[in-house]
Amino acid sequence: MQDRPAPDELLDAVASFLREQVTGASGAPLAFHARVAANAIDIVRRELQLAPAASARERAALVPLLNADPASDVAQLNRLLCERIAAGEMDLATPGLAETLWQITLDKLAVDQPTYDTYLRSTRAARDEER
Repeated sequence: MQDRPAPDELLDAVASFLREQVTGASGAPLAFHARVAANAIDIVRRELQLAPAASARERAALVPLLNADPASDVAQLNRLLCERIAAGEMDLATPGLAETLWQITLDKLAVDQPTYDTYLRSTRAARDEER
């Protein structure tokens, strides 16, 4: 859709309403649930913004690591990865595995917990290395 408000603007408006209006005007249980709802909206917004690129990075890393069919989707690749780790065919000594798992973890944290201290330190360190 090309008209305003854009979906991310709508999500921001609802989250702000919950945080600024409902939380302050409500009793403790409702205020808590309003904060939870606002946080859920923030996660959905970040998922919509970040997930396509993160999924593409994950797929691009897993296909060669697993020597998998390039037509595989991320869910299939993750199942294959889990099967190989469970079977002892891959472990942290497998070249590229630790780095791939770390990048997948950082991408998931960017959506779910972008203020998590380890995520912030890791992304700050990566930016510093790029300079």
